[in-house]
Formats: sequence, C-alpha cells, structure tokens
Amino acid sequence: MFIFTNELKKAQKIELLDNEKQIIFSTVKNEKIIKWLLNHGFPESFIEDIQNEEQSITYEETEKFKLIILKYITFDEEEKLLYDDYNVVIIITENKFFVLTEEKEIITEIAKKFEKRYKNQEFEYVTYLIADILVDNTILIIDVIDEALEDLEDNIFHESIEEDELQKDIYYARRTLNRISKVTIQEKDVINKAYNKFPPTIKKKLKYEFIDINEHLKYLINESRTLLDRTGYLLNLHMGILSTRMNKAMQRLAAISLIFLPLTFVVGNYGMNFKYMPELDWKYGYLMVWFINITIAGGIFIWLKKKKWI
Repeated sequence: MFIFTNELKKAQKIELLDNEKQIIFSTVKNEKIIKWLLNHGFPESFIEDIQNEEQSITYEETEKFKLIILKYITFDEEEKLLYDDYNVVIIITENKFFVLTEEKEIITEIAKKFEKRYKNQEFEYVTYLIADILVDNTILIIDVIDEALEDLEDNIFHESIEEDELQKDIYYARRTLNRISKVTIQEKDVINKAYNKFPPTIKKKLKYEFIDINEHLKYLINESRTLLDRTGYLLNLHMGILSTRMNKAMQRLAAISLIFLPLTFVVGNYGMNFKYMPELDWKYGYLMVWFINITIAGGIFIWLKKKKWI
C-alpha cells in the first residue's frame, strides 16, 4: 500500500526492488508481498503464522530476518470501552522493512503517522518509531477510558445512568484495561529485546529514544492498573448509593408504618363488639375519634420530621 525509500518517496503501487532499501506498509494478505517472501526463502508456514491473528506478541531473529509482532489496540465499533486488538507484524531483512496488519484502515493510519515523524532510513530507528506510534495509540485509549470513568462517576453521583448500562460500561472498561496491562508488559519485554540486539553504535545513538518509550510503557502499565482499581471503586460506589437509596426507602416505609400503627390500635378498639361503649351513643363520638387520630398522626409526623426520617 505504501512504500518509503531513502528519499522518503511514498508510492501507492507496491514495487519491491531487491537492490533498494524500502520500508513497506501493507495488509498482511497482500499477494505481492507474500510472493516476495516466498521467493526469498520464507516458508509457507511462516506466511500462515504472520496471517494468524491469534499469534502472540513476540520477537524472533535468524540470520536472514527479524520478526516482531506488536499489538494495535482500538475500540470496538459497536460497544464503547470494549477493545479490539490487531497484530502489527514487523519483518526486517537486509533491505526491506515490512509493517503488515490485517486491516487496511489501521495500516493507513500507521503509515500517515510514520510519514510525519520519519527522519532517517536506519531500520533500527524505524523499529523504534513504529513501536512508539503503537504505544502512543495505546496511551490515547487509556486517556479515553480515564475520561469515560470520570463521566461514569459523575453520572453515578447524579443518579443519571441506568444500572444495566453502568455495569456494562464498567465490565467493558475492565476487560480493555486488563488487556492493555498484559499487552504492555509483553511489548516492553519484546521492545527491550529488539533494542539489546542493536549494534553498540546504534544503541548509543537511540539510547534516549528507547528510555522515553520505556517510560511510556511503564506509564501504561501503572495507569491501566490504577484505572482498573478505579473501576472497582466505581462499582463499590454504585452499590453504596443503591444501598443508601434502599435504606432510605425502607426508612420511609417504617415511618409510614409508625404513623398508622397507633391509628390501627384506636380503630381496632372500636371494632370490638361490646354492648356498652359510651362513645357510640355520644353525639360527637365520631368527631372525637377523628380528632384523636389526626392528633396522634400529626404528632408522630412532626417527631419523624425532626428526626429526618421523612
């Protein structure tokens, strides 16, 4: 899809020239690249491995090539906070630097970011640059999750979110953060292995670049774990608010019961079948019972109001 030469020339049509140093960005199933790999001694099993999205993050080196597999993490198109990850396959030979992914949109985005930051054609520097682009992308994912968790916290306090929606968002956020933490730990190990294989002069030249990328990886590991703990706090906060809300509801029910309990007692007395009940023959007996009931209910209501039960 994209070819960068020593003069930083970008070509839409792929033309692989053996005697020219080239950096190639394309999909992993591009027929021209597969044909080139097969013609240069790469077995079919190797092609199958790099096309398999189940391949884990890895670093391999032989006399003919280096293979690095990293991850590009993005959000799912349908569910916010739920991740998708795709392999970014890096194959380095004497004159070729391949960057291959499954999705055309992803390789295009990586190539555009690479073009803006490209400085020299040393493959060791290109390795750093691709790794840094992927790490920066993961940092953006972390920032989005951080903002989303802040919004969830505000919604929990204002009780403006459905419980099912909240639990789903937190579940997806936890899955994504867990994945980022695992991926980052593995990528840190792979990137350091690649750096340690550089020639001493290149290692010295790129020392501070790889110190910087290691700091970013440490940040990702720590931040993903911090946000993971925060999701647990949000769940506890939500359950605490639900518990408080339920307690208040039970408190109101208890208050209502407390008001009507003595009234039930008074009414129950006049429901007894005794022959001699003076109030039954009294002209104002009915009004007196109402007065007693209202007085009792009003007194209990005022008392409960002072106690802040209702």
